[in-house]
Amino acid sequence: MKYLDEFSNPDLAQRLIDQIHAATTQRWAIMEVCGGQTHSIIRHGIDQLLPDSVEMIHGPGCPVCVTPLEIIDKALAIASRPDVIFCSFGDMLRVPGSTEDLFRIKSAGGDIRVVYSPLDALELARQNPDREVVFFGIGFETTAPANAMTVYQAKRLGIENFSLLVSHVLVPPAVAAIMESPTCRVQGFLAAGHVCSVMGTGEYPPLTEKYKVPIVVTGFEPLDILEGIRRTVLQLESGRHELENAYSRAVRAEGNLHAMEMLRDVFEVTDRAWRGIGTIPGSGWRLSDRYRDFDAEIRFDVAGISTAESAVCRSGEVLQGLIKPHECEAFGKECTPRNPLGATMVSSEGACAAYYLYRRLELTPAGQGSARPQAVAGRG
Repeated sequence: MKYLDEFSNPDLAQRLIDQIHAATTQRWAIMEVCGGQTHSIIRHGIDQLLPDSVEMIHGPGCPVCVTPLEIIDKALAIASRPDVIFCSFGDMLRVPGSTEDLFRIKSAGGDIRVVYSPLDALELARQNPDREVVFFGIGFETTAPANAMTVYQAKRLGIENFSLLVSHVLVPPAVAAIMESPTCRVQGFLAAGHVCSVMGTGEYPPLTEKYKVPIVVTGFEPLDILEGIRRTVLQLESGRHELENAYSRAVRAEGNLHAMEMLRDVFEVTDRAWRGIGTIPGSGWRLSDRYRDFDAEIRFDVAGISTAESAVCRSGEVLQGLIKPHECEAFGKECTPRNPLGATMVSSEGACAAYYLYRRLELTPAGQGSARPQAVAGRG
């Protein structure tokens, strides 16, 4: 705990906050890409401690939230089959599809199991040769290496009753799509440190140059985030647009070379739909030709699934940073963690869930907030 606590030190946090206030002379809008960073910002009240002229925009960096409805409905169709053991991380079970979620499929008799690693699903396939075992492989570049290794092992071991339902998305193309949107207000980015720990930082300098925006790689503890904001503000105030690594204890410029080699072998880049945003060219992975036999979409022929989003859920606008969660009319009313209309409310990293958990009593219908916190609290 020592090494975690020191990145939540309130005295050091106050110094960084003071430096941000002292450096800020203009209005700036900064987007944190990762949902884990969003939760840390809201949980610790970091956005409330910043100058009023520095706005944090919550980006689409929650992998559960951006998994397209079409993929959720495909997962439901596969999981409903009596010959299938469907495996997933627990945060996907309550994400709503068009009409139901994986929990409802499970309550109706579907064999759905929560696992802690895709290799657990592969072991289930080995133990149940008469059943098809499917793992729901979602996420950004962070979770992709483990999924790639599992498919690699399935092929190497000849385990033919295992397959992967793939919905991997990539951060740099999303940054480009955000900057090219006609409604974009983002002037700087906090990049996700765990993604960069896998992929390195080489994809970001071309983005800073093309779009003239600073990008600062940060971690997830309060001091990590405040240091990332401080560096971003200093760049904006001085008119610079560079990549900076404020998470050097975990991120190297070259990334994890062994993981990247595995990813290049098992996956290939493809266009990918993002829930609430639309299709972003070259923003995802699918299984490469060498491993296509392990593609659950092909194996179970679920290409013709049609979808229908909630008519009142505005999670797409939340994911694009166009509105804050509490500005959705359904927030805290029709849409709650017990009855989520969109993935941003049900996901453990979703912006709507963060606002509900940590700001529910502050965001009254009249829009009246509570007093600003005086310092970043320690880990609770």
